[in-house]
Amino acid sequence: MILLGTLVNAAAIVAGSLLGCLLTRIPESIRKTVMQGIGLAVIILGIKMSLGSDNFLLVIISIVVGAIIGELIGIEKGLNRLGHWLEHKIGKGKEGGIATGFVTTTLVYCIGAMGVLGAMDSGLRDNHDILYTKALIDGFSAIIFTSTLGIGVLFSAIPVFLYQGLIALLSTQIFNVVSQTMLDAMLVELTAVGGLMIIAIGINVLEIKKINVANMLPALLIAALGVPFMEWFSKLFS
Repeated sequence: MILLGTLVNAAAIVAGSLLGCLLTRIPESIRKTVMQGIGLAVIILGIKMSLGSDNFLLVIISIVVGAIIGELIGIEKGLNRLGHWLEHKIGKGKEGGIATGFVTTTLVYCIGAMGVLGAMDSGLRDNHDILYTKALIDGFSAIIFTSTLGIGVLFSAIPVFLYQGLIALLSTQIFNVVSQTMLDAMLVELTAVGGLMIIAIGINVLEIKKINVANMLPALLIAALGVPFMEWFSKLFS
């Protein structure tokens, strides 16, 4: 079953969120310190991911062009509107709490190598080991996120399922389009661009500065398409 790993990942987020709801009475000082720890860990993860690029110029171009596209489309506003709609329907929690939890964890769970690689492995080989590992990580982090950001974290399971499920389904045909070598190169740059976005998420969690990370999401597509384009361009002028 191609979508089994994705289903387990989404279910782990839901389960972790429900457990996190039981920990909402944690003192505010502890919550703040825990979130600061999470923010620092997320930044370190992002730095590690971003340093793997073989072409940092492509990373910069991807972030710049992707951010412009995202701002024009208004991805961040769309995610926030969806979060506020959920908040209105549920009718509880502090103002903006559901939207903040939903947007923050949607970005954390969707941006990263494990989600892309795991979903592709599910589609290409029907192997779900990477997504099972990601499910374990996401489930435990959902407990912490929900205890500090609220029930909005639970709803991030929906975009995670749709995002990884789509990648898994599309990856069944990917080798009809690109070679294994090209695919490996694309994943390296995707990971590097995703790493910069993860750093931005960490900065948001630490409340250092508000960065519209969701508006940078098109950068992932720009990075993926940029690898074959730059290879073609270098061959053209070599």
